[in-house]
Amino acid sequence: MKKSILMLLMVIVGQFLSGQVTGLEKNALIDLYSSAKGDAWIRSWDLKSPVSTWEGVTLENNKVVSINLMNNNLSGSIPNSIGDLKDLKVLNLALNNLGGSIPESITKLEKLVVLRLGKNKIAGKIPENIGDLEKLVVLDLFYNGLSGELPLSIGEIKKLRVILLSHNGLSGSIPLTFGNLRYLERLELGDNNFGGLVPDSLENLTNLKMLVLAENRFRGEFPEDILSLPNLELVQLQNNRFGKNDFNSENGKNKFALFDFDESNQRMIDFSKINSAKDVRTAETRFEDAVE
Repeated sequence: MKKSILMLLMVIVGQFLSGQVTGLEKNALIDLYSSAKGDAWIRSWDLKSPVSTWEGVTLENNKVVSINLMNNNLSGSIPNSIGDLKDLKVLNLALNNLGGSIPESITKLEKLVVLRLGKNKIAGKIPENIGDLEKLVVLDLFYNGLSGELPLSIGEIKKLRVILLSHNGLSGSIPLTFGNLRYLERLELGDNNFGGLVPDSLENLTNLKMLVLAENRFRGEFPEDILSLPNLELVQLQNNRFGKNDFNSENGKNKFALFDFDESNQRMIDFSKINSAKDVRTAETRFEDAVE
């Protein structure tokens, strides 16, 4: 009896000393530290201290719910064991030098709300089953070396509000399923190798504020009703292969803070709104790292 009590106390003390997380979760964090060259981080971790003291790691009910290591000189790659952090809601590794690919295991993080890997050197394809992240609100993968086509499953993430995929090597077309993303506020696909037609289904995105399709190979007629979406504030369409739609209509002239398009390399700016351009470009993005 006394031996059982002693063993129980040892387990409790062990969890307390590790920051009250399971061994599996602690090992996943140590894997991240090792794989992402933790010794060179600007704000590094003392692996001998409790996990609760590690910079950028947030615990709730003894579970890791947030990792925010943005702009912290991470390099190397993201380990496959990241998928062991089953309660993770926020993973923010943006503005670093991470390479490698996005591990498939990341799609096992079913509670994930924010995924920010933007401004790194990550290559390869976006995992096909990324649609398994049903609670995802922010998908930020901009400015990497990603290639391949967009997974159709992205259109199944009904809660998405932000998709940032600009400045990659992505190709193919915009899936029709993107029209199902009724809460989407920002769709940024600029500076890739996308082509084909812009689907009419984007006309369903009544909450859309920003649409960036510039520097691609989109062709054909641009669906004019997209320009009439009630919340649209910024549109960039330049350097594509669109037809001769009349982008000089009132939809473009007086509504947007910035509206770029192909015809004659022309740009239209509503100067009455120019002072609010900063607000427009970052409109209501504070939710991006929030967890409900």
